[in-house]
Amino acid sequence: MKNYFQLLLVLVICIGFTTACNNSSSKTSSASAVSSALEIDDLLANAESLTDKEVTIEGVCTHTCKHGARKIFLMGTDNTKTIRVEACKLGAFDTKCIKSVVRVTGTLVEDRIDEAYLQSWENQLTEKELSEENTATCDTEKSARGETANTTAGRIADYRKRIETRQITEGKPYLSFYHINAISYEIVEQ
Repeated sequence: MKNYFQLLLVLVICIGFTTACNNSSSKTSSASAVSSALEIDDLLANAESLTDKEVTIEGVCTHTCKHGARKIFLMGTDNTKTIRVEACKLGAFDTKCIKSVVRVTGTLVEDRIDEAYLQSWENQLTEKELSEENTATCDTEKSARGETANTTAGRIADYRKRIETRQITEGKPYLSFYHINAISYEIVEQ
């Protein structure tokens, strides 16, 4: 009988040890998943090399699109480091994303603005539309692109100046803006 209790005690200790090891490894695995998400600042700093690749990012959601929450904006360390995320096949984002930490997995896409794009844009607009204050573009989107002009003509002129500067400094006759086409997302922290 004494041997039976000793054997039972050893078995309980082994089960407890195995359970503790399994819990420890799942916590490590979970921590690895969290650390594998790129911060917005790092994504934007390395965007050129990550274009057309699947990435996982994490940031604070500052805004959802008023037109059905089909877009959200995630902020990095400050409001100059923001990226637009499009719901695509997901349909829409939950409005609970606002002011929450959100983790998104998706494909990073580059949007280029060059002189041909600007000329096409101008050709589609009337003189009146060029000089009117632009209310169609979301303020959060404008901020993410570093735009300050309020009229369409002002925005186009600003883009031209920025393209000229980039051509001189980097040899690239276009501006690059990035967004993510989401595959999945989760609210990590509210």
